[in-house]
Amino acid sequence: MSERSLSSAWLSSWASAVSGLLGEMTEEFESKHGFPPGTNQIRLADHGDQGTVRVLRSDARASADLVTFYGSIGEISWEDVGNGYFIHPARDVLEHVAVYGAVRMGERQEPCGLVIGSDGGGQSYVVGPEGSVHRTRAASLDDAELDTVADDLRHFLELLERSLARFVATGEPGYL
Repeated sequence: MSERSLSSAWLSSWASAVSGLLGEMTEEFESKHGFPPGTNQIRLADHGDQGTVRVLRSDARASADLVTFYGSIGEISWEDVGNGYFIHPARDVLEHVAVYGAVRMGERQEPCGLVIGSDGGGQSYVVGPEGSVHRTRAASLDDAELDTVADDLRHFLELLERSLARFVATGEPGYL
């Protein structure tokens, strides 16, 4: 396992730190914004998620880090951070692939990217089989143009945390 690979211990530490920031944000949200906060949480994976994770593990398009992520984190929903940040449950990732197929990435012949979430503004996050994370330029996944936002899932989660910390401090979530 490389230093950048995800582990359940790293994910637990990350979720704990981020949950603290989310608590700070929601505590002050209504007084800052004039309306109550929506759902802003990290849902840890539960027993029901584990069967889906086993199916995801057997998909060659799913990186080892993505499988590790879903073994620990069931879903991320940050409705009030900018337009929102959402990392869908593994069952939604698999359902999307079953209904719409994988996303074509770059010059590859076969579609291989898995849609794992969105930014709340219509752009989707796609993870390649090697673990890099990309964001669509537009709301459509048909012939999607993708920009790389992180070389790996750990970097992506670190960027999400920075966006949250910036939002708590300034009210601006950043570019992610």
